[in-house]
Amino acid sequence: MKSLFFRLYLWGISLLVGLRPIKEKNIVILNGSGRSGSNGYLFYKYIKANHPDYNITLVEPWPSSHLSWETWKKIGAAKYVITTHQPFKARSAQVNIQFWHGVPLKRMGFMAHNTHYRDNKRNQKLWHKNADLVTSSSDLYESLMSACMAIEGKKYQKLGFPRIDYINHPAISKEKLLVDLFKTRDDQAQIGIYMPTFRYELEDPLVMEKIKQGNYFAFQDFDPYKLNDALKAKHQYLIVKLHPYEMRMFEDFNSQFSNIAFLNNDYLFKNDLDLYELLGNTDFLITDFSSIYFDYLYLDKPIIFITNYLKQYEKVRGLLLSPYEDVTPGPCVNSQEEFLQVLRHPDDHQYKNQRFYWRELIDEVDNLDSCEPIFNYMTKKF
Repeated sequence: MKSLFFRLYLWGISLLVGLRPIKEKNIVILNGSGRSGSNGYLFYKYIKANHPDYNITLVEPWPSSHLSWETWKKIGAAKYVITTHQPFKARSAQVNIQFWHGVPLKRMGFMAHNTHYRDNKRNQKLWHKNADLVTSSSDLYESLMSACMAIEGKKYQKLGFPRIDYINHPAISKEKLLVDLFKTRDDQAQIGIYMPTFRYELEDPLVMEKIKQGNYFAFQDFDPYKLNDALKAKHQYLIVKLHPYEMRMFEDFNSQFSNIAFLNNDYLFKNDLDLYELLGNTDFLITDFSSIYFDYLYLDKPIIFITNYLKQYEKVRGLLLSPYEDVTPGPCVNSQEEFLQVLRHPDDHQYKNQRFYWRELIDEVDNLDSCEPIFNYMTKKF
C-alpha cells in the first residue's frame, strides 16, 4: 500500500512540474547511493568542477516523498535526469541517463529467488519507458543486467562508470586516513577495508543477532581482541564499512580497538567524500557477495572473501555467477581462524592472474576515464 501511494505521489507531482519549461543546460542527479561508490555523486562533483556553464542539482536521498517544491521544480526543468537505481523522469521530453550502482553479482529482479513477478514486470516497464541511456562497461555487464531487468540492448553504451574514475585517485592521503580513523601514524601500515553486502535478506535471526552484538563477520569463533592483536602484530588496520541498514543497528561507532575502526557516512559527508575516493589508500579488500569486488579489481590488490553464510544467501536470493569459488579471485574463508591465516600473507600473488581475467571480462571500455565521455555523449546525442 505504501508503494502504491508513493507511485501516485510521483504521478501527481510529475504532472505539476511538467508544466514548467525545460532548460537545456540543467542536469539533475537523483542519487540513491549515498557516499558508497555513488556514480551520481561523483559525476556531480566532476560536472561542478569541469562544466560550470551547466546548472547541476544533486537530489538525495532518492526516492523520497519529502522533497521540497523548489527541488521538484528543478527536477521538472532539467533536460537530463540521472539515476543510480530505478530509471525516472518527470516528463517524456527529458533524457534519463541510468548509471546503476555496480556490476551485479547477486541475483535481482526477474532472476532473484525472493522477488515477485508483478513487481518485476512493473520495473521492466519503467526501464523500457524511462531509460534513454544505460552506461555499461562490458558485454558481461549488459548480459547480467538484461537478464535481471529485461533492459533492451540498444539502450547500452560502453562508456564506463564515474565511480571508477576516482577509485585510484585518493582525495586524501593514507597518512590522513590513518590519523582520522585510527588516531595513529605508521609508515608500515597496511589498510584493509571490510565491505559486506546487506545481510538482512538472509532472514536468519542468528546471523543478524551476531552482527547486532558487534560480530560484524558473523563468525562462530569471532574474537575481536584476538583479531586486533593479529592486525597490530602485522601493522595492519581494518576499516569496517557496513551496509547502511546494518549501521543503524549500532548506537556507537567508536571502536575500542587500536587497529579496527568503523567508517560511517557521517565522516564521508562531513569531508565531502565518496568512499571510492578513499579506496586507493587501502591495501586489501574483504567482502562477501558485494559487487565492490568487481570495482576493486581496477586496483589489482588482494581480495578476501567471507563465505560463512554463503549457502543461506544462495538459497534466499541467489547469485548470478557460480560456483562462487570459481568467480572469486581470492581466498574464501569461513571462520576467524581461517581469516587470520590469510591475513598473515594477504598478497602472495596466487590470484593475480585470476584478478586480471575478471578485470578483462568486466572492462571493455576504450577510454581511461568515463565522466567526460559520458558528458560528451549525452549532451551531443540527446
